[in-house]
Amino acid sequence: MLVMDLHSALNNKVSRISVMARLVLSLLLLCGCRNSRCLSSTAAQKEGAVQKEAAAQKEAAAQKDDNSTVFTRILDGLLDGYDNRLRPGLGENVTEIKTDIFVTSFGPVSDTEMEYTIDVFFRQSWKDERLCFKGPMEMLPLNNLLASNIWTPDTFFLNGKKSIAHNMTTPNKLLRLQEDGTLLYTMRLTISAECPMQLEDFPMDAHACPLKFGSYAYPVSEVVYTWTKEAAHSVVVAADGSRLNQYHLMGQNAGTENIHTSRGQYTVMMAHFYLKRKIGYFVIQTYMPCFMTVILSQVSFWLNRESVPARTVFGVTTVLTMTTLSISARNSLPKVAYATAMDWFIAVCYAFVFSALIEFATVNYFTKRSWAWDGKKALEAQHPKKRDPMVLSKKPNNVCSAGVNYTPNFTKDVSIATISNTTTVQLRAAETKMVDAKKTYNSVSKIDKMSRIVFPVLFGTFNLVYWATYLNREPVVKGVTST
Repeated sequence: MLVMDLHSALNNKVSRISVMARLVLSLLLLCGCRNSRCLSSTAAQKEGAVQKEAAAQKEAAAQKDDNSTVFTRILDGLLDGYDNRLRPGLGENVTEIKTDIFVTSFGPVSDTEMEYTIDVFFRQSWKDERLCFKGPMEMLPLNNLLASNIWTPDTFFLNGKKSIAHNMTTPNKLLRLQEDGTLLYTMRLTISAECPMQLEDFPMDAHACPLKFGSYAYPVSEVVYTWTKEAAHSVVVAADGSRLNQYHLMGQNAGTENIHTSRGQYTVMMAHFYLKRKIGYFVIQTYMPCFMTVILSQVSFWLNRESVPARTVFGVTTVLTMTTLSISARNSLPKVAYATAMDWFIAVCYAFVFSALIEFATVNYFTKRSWAWDGKKALEAQHPKKRDPMVLSKKPNNVCSAGVNYTPNFTKDVSIATISNTTTVQLRAAETKMVDAKKTYNSVSKIDKMSRIVFPVLFGTFNLVYWATYLNREPVVKGVTST
């Protein structure tokens, strides 16, 4: 019985353990299933995201390919049958070209060649209905090579001497096409243009340098040029665009005019750039040297009139200096047939210097004449007129002689001869001292005294009038007309 009880108890424990083991095993299996399901769902989600991203990229690429294909088809369709030899609206309406200019660099300006150099972005806009399109974009950016396949304006610069279209690293051109067929064509150009100058007021002068452009072949009945904005805002200069050493860029304006030729009437667009010359360079290089040369020439008035070598050096040197300054001042100007303000100043300074030399010659002439007059008097005193031998003369020893009836007394005659010789020696010594005194005479000429006052006063008055006239008046710019 006891054995049976133990056996039954053991069986019960084993059964309990087996039940618990089954429960634990089932729990483990359940957790494993859940983990596998979670892992599989996460992997599925990641795979789905990757597939969606790949699908989006394929769709974008396909859409991009579709856009490229669409624009390619649009351009092919636009250029199919397009004749770039014919202007837009031929035979129907006038083609309007809207223009504006942005100046990136202005200068330098050449006075001798009367020209200036300018670097600009030149923009033109017109409408060509043959290029209208419908697409996913309102504006189509085009390559500059397409410009050779469509009609473009034949714009040229009337007063241009030389123009350069920049091609580094590629042609500096921009072309934009809108849906309605409006084209924007921009080029970067460097232009050397004529600038007529009136140099009467040089170097206190001002100029208006024009830039003129228009159609080369089309008259106003076919092509008309206008400004994109108002004329005052269609020509703009960059804030740091001035490249001028001798000028101030005072401003610019724009206008339009029509010119008549044998081939018809043409529209000409005009932009004027106003320049005012800087005077500082010329004050240092020309005006101050001329002023100092005139002052130096007047120093000779204070030298002794007998100092002929010194005064000659002053006169000749200052005249040659003024000649050199005059030649060098003219080298920086074109060979105009009229006198400039600087020419007048140099001419007056030259006149003052030359007058100082003439004044010295005059003083020297009268000085030598005075010496000659004094020498003549000395000679007359040294050789007096011979007296009549028949006339009685009073001797120092109170002895009177009367010609024929004179009875010689050798003793008295010896004494008389001795006294006469002594008197003659004393007279000659006195005359010699007088002549030496005349030679060392060092008086001041009246002409020098007057010149010391007159020359500086006249030169100062001239400078006052000259600078007051040219600096206080407004510079006059000739030949400027704008509408």
